[in-house]
Amino acid sequence: MRVQAYQIADSIDVKGFKNSFNAAAHFSDNDETFYVTGHDQFIYVFKYGVVSFLNYEADKIAGLIQFLKPFCKNYSEFKLSEEFEIETGKKEIRFGYNKIEITNPNVEVVRLIMLNVSQSVALDHYYEITNKLLVETSLQTQYLERKGKLHISGRNLMKYIGRTLNLKSNIAENLYIFDAPPETWEDEELNKIDVGLKKTFDLQVRFRHIQESLQIIKDNFELFKDIMQYRSSYVLEIIIVVLILIEVVNLLIERIG
Repeated sequence: MRVQAYQIADSIDVKGFKNSFNAAAHFSDNDETFYVTGHDQFIYVFKYGVVSFLNYEADKIAGLIQFLKPFCKNYSEFKLSEEFEIETGKKEIRFGYNKIEITNPNVEVVRLIMLNVSQSVALDHYYEITNKLLVETSLQTQYLERKGKLHISGRNLMKYIGRTLNLKSNIAENLYIFDAPPETWEDEELNKIDVGLKKTFDLQVRFRHIQESLQIIKDNFELFKDIMQYRSSYVLEIIIVVLILIEVVNLLIERIG
């Protein structure tokens, strides 16, 4: 059994897809929807732009992704993806490189595996966005070091700050890296699988790295904002001093005249 997960957009309208897809969801809420579409075939769609398939051929996957396209925000042809193998009928649960061995492939086990694979792909997506912001921040700090001034407008700076805050919010809202899904709370096997998969994909380590990078970006942009405000205040003070001098000169000229 093979899981294939793809980041196809910044976000997916889960409700719109669910209303249009001709199948009954096994599980669904505002953020995700999960389908059993055939014998050992499953589809999992997430609000954060990821869709995951189990035991689907490439042509079927391509067709379903095209079906999803109208429900996507900022659809991407260059899809991040991840594959993961599930070996069933084993005596115990074991984790390997890009695979898991399980005893019983029931629906909840499959769903949990697909969830973790999808979260891994989403982390790759958020890492790419974060890295671009980090590079842009680094260019500004290098320019500041060389020239002693910033090379960015106040409007663009506020856009960067807003993008960073939105990204932090989206990650916190959509990824359940530190919280175990409710289904694992009373099921020892599901909990073992969830903990093992998080370690296999290094989800928590990768999540912390992104969060730390975003904090660095936010701190830098806040510093840039303070510098720009100081610069604006300094210019304003100069203008006020010049205006006062002009007024004094005018008064002197009037008195002399």
